[in-house]
Amino acid sequence: MRLLEIVLEITIFSKFLDLLGNFMAFVQVLPYDTLMQELDVINVRELEDFLINDCMYVGIVRGKLDQLRRCFEVQFAAGRDLRPGQLGSMIQTLASWLSTSDDLLVSIQEKIKWADSMNEMDKKHRKEVEERVEEVKKTLSLKADIDFRGHEEIFAEPSGVMDFEEDRSRPKRRRHPIG
Repeated sequence: MRLLEIVLEITIFSKFLDLLGNFMAFVQVLPYDTLMQELDVINVRELEDFLINDCMYVGIVRGKLDQLRRCFEVQFAAGRDLRPGQLGSMIQTLASWLSTSDDLLVSIQEKIKWADSMNEMDKKHRKEVEERVEEVKKTLSLKADIDFRGHEEIFAEPSGVMDFEEDRSRPKRRRHPIG
């Protein structure tokens, strides 16, 4: 539905500018009835909204809406036609714009390819790191099992602690303070 609205607005703008071009050579006051008929607008409110919001605020025209006389007094209208001698400059400007746009498009496509390749490299690197982490975990787990098995004879007692027998045949020597 939005596309239809845009097409209608473009058509209305085009008609309005044609109308302005036709009348501006002779008339600077455009009657509401003529505008409504040419623009296929059904009421004054819709016409004034169009003139204010879509023409005056945008800068296409400057003027005064006269509700009593039901007319639009045009003070300024932006021309859309080229003056003689401007066509070459316009073609050059558009060609330059086209070239710049093409260059920009190529640059954007190259950046997208680069970003895609960096993303793939990042995914591969993450996968490699995750695989390496898993390898290290397995290695550490195996090493811990081997280390534990190597010390089983130390912890062979049912309580898991070695017995310690104290040699009581000889009394311990005590040191006396010097003094």
